[in-house]
Amino acid sequence: MERPTVNLRRYVSLRQLEVFEAIARLGSFRRAAQTLHVTQPTVSVQIRKLSEAVGLPLFEQVGKRVYLTDAGRSLYESCREMFDTLERFEMDVANMKGLTRGRLRLAVVTTAKYFAPRLLGGFCERYTGVDVALKVTNRERVLERLQANEDDLYIFGQPPAGVDVEAVPFLRNPLVALAPPGHPLADRGSVPLEEFGEYPFLAREPGSGTRLAVERLCDEYGVTLKVRMELGSNEAIKQSVAAGMGVSVLSEHTLSRGGEEVAVLDVEGFPIERHWYLVYPVGKQLSVAARTFMDYLLAEGGRVAETGVSAIPRSPQGGWPVGTAEDREPVAGANPTVRPERRR
Repeated sequence: MERPTVNLRRYVSLRQLEVFEAIARLGSFRRAAQTLHVTQPTVSVQIRKLSEAVGLPLFEQVGKRVYLTDAGRSLYESCREMFDTLERFEMDVANMKGLTRGRLRLAVVTTAKYFAPRLLGGFCERYTGVDVALKVTNRERVLERLQANEDDLYIFGQPPAGVDVEAVPFLRNPLVALAPPGHPLADRGSVPLEEFGEYPFLAREPGSGTRLAVERLCDEYGVTLKVRMELGSNEAIKQSVAAGMGVSVLSEHTLSRGGEEVAVLDVEGFPIERHWYLVYPVGKQLSVAARTFMDYLLAEGGRVAETGVSAIPRSPQGGWPVGTAEDREPVAGANPTVRPERRR
């Protein structure tokens, strides 16, 4: 006897589908619970009820990993279509209302945490009806979120290669050479890069945008750095430099809190001039909130971000102007106020 079809609209809630979609996308009950800000038992209960309503298991566990069953894969495709439709509807409604209400999801690399809250603070003060979610994580994880289209916009110090994205430069990001204040190079000007490279170097992890920029500069000058240690955070590098463990290179934005026990050196090739980029996938239909935030950054991002830059110890001969939003130079081939730069 043929089993009657279950009317899922009567027995399945939107929240259950949201939980299911998060698990399928993240591949983990635990990560889904963290993302949705609920407990893991709550996630398990929602999935059990959803599986009972469907009448088939949606996940199977092999070892410690969770996989979608055939029914789960089919439901996941339907969920994505439904959520995409709802998101388009939200955009249409926001367009009709103007930016009185809305939602902005922003993911940024860890170094951007030094100025992103100031940018969002000014934006939220102006647009009080917009709910903002900020995710700060390493470059690899932000790339994963970009490829999964989990957020509205992304901030990178270096646009990702091999990914079809629009990259809009909105803020200067000079990389500076650092040492403890009492270091032999701290009181000198015009230090050759080769001499700088003779000291133990504290490097960011492989794949870091800062490390890639430094390696390109050293390759250009034929200099090999003596990497003493790899560290996974800017704070760890600053503390290690201050402790006299070596020299390093960081974004000047990481020194914006004042009271730093490091000195900026006047080294050949520095500062390395870079920019912060607002990135999103090519063809993505930006929400009203995302477009408004982009316009806000291009118009006022430099001024707002640089209000937090404090005086920091520098080599007497090595003080470079940081610049302002008005005098910053656009990246070659791109006009940051008119047209985004496309990277493929």
